[in-house]
Amino acid sequence: MKVLLTGANGFVGSHILDGLLARDIPAVLLLRPTGDRRWIRDKLDRVQLQPGSLNDPAALELALKDVTHVVHCAGCTKALDPADFFAVNQGATRALVEAIHQHAPDLNRLIYISSLAAARPATSSAPATEESPSAPVTVYGRSKLAGESELRNRCRVPFSILRPAAVYGPRDADFLQLFKAVRGRVVPMVGRGRQELSLVYVEDLAELVAVALEQPRGVEGIYHVAEPQPVTSHGLAAEIARQMGVRPIYPPLPRALLWSICAVQDLISKISGRPHILSRQKFAELVAPGWVSGTERLRQELGFVCRTGLREGIERTLDWYRCQRWL
Repeated sequence: MKVLLTGANGFVGSHILDGLLARDIPAVLLLRPTGDRRWIRDKLDRVQLQPGSLNDPAALELALKDVTHVVHCAGCTKALDPADFFAVNQGATRALVEAIHQHAPDLNRLIYISSLAAARPATSSAPATEESPSAPVTVYGRSKLAGESELRNRCRVPFSILRPAAVYGPRDADFLQLFKAVRGRVVPMVGRGRQELSLVYVEDLAELVAVALEQPRGVEGIYHVAEPQPVTSHGLAAEIARQMGVRPIYPPLPRALLWSICAVQDLISKISGRPHILSRQKFAELVAPGWVSGTERLRQELGFVCRTGLREGIERTLDWYRCQRWL
């Protein structure tokens, strides 16, 4: 086995790389020369590095040479221009699929890291499943669904689409904001903190990728990925608070005020030229009743269950944040 991994320098991608190297699986990394390599710098001597991007046909051809599997983790999660989501999440995925057809037509498997945002809001009483109609509520979710469609409609090699729920763990800067709010002892809550959430600890997702790579050619399709037990937004903050030994207050955050905050953040992002995870696009996700994922297909077909529960995942994440002095 030899794996081409895109997006290896990101939060999720760097953990996937850790999983590949732990299993002594040879890896090729397609990386922009200017990309941030802080999470993988100490691993570059153990991989084959191919400078370039998914929009560089020559680099893609070289990266695919002698490769047996591809893990496509590169993606856009924040952007100032909505078109940028589609350019990366759909357009670059199409370029990869076309390059595989041309240079690696006998590829054993392509694994695409999508997102639960490509599905629809759902609660524990009726969780989103792989068979549920997709109804993304953000441009990001629609762009990830468009990326999935490139595989479903074009791909001629076996593929698997993994739709992880909200991913957290070491190296993640987005969940860090919640930890900081808890540390500050003021955690505003939309809808009194009743929004239900499925979560997945990042190392569980990385382990699943390794499992999916080893599946026979006949096993393919979409798989939702999450720890089996969902949590409310209040329950998530309360567990962080318990482990930090603080007692925050949870003032209600009206939707109108949240919308105003998102609008102001959009303006700040436009002025600074730096997109932020909080935006008017994100508003629809934040006020949805829940993002709960059904994972029965994952268990039945791949025999996989995300084993890291909330308590352990928060403990390990908190320890890492403290060691890195992020908190």
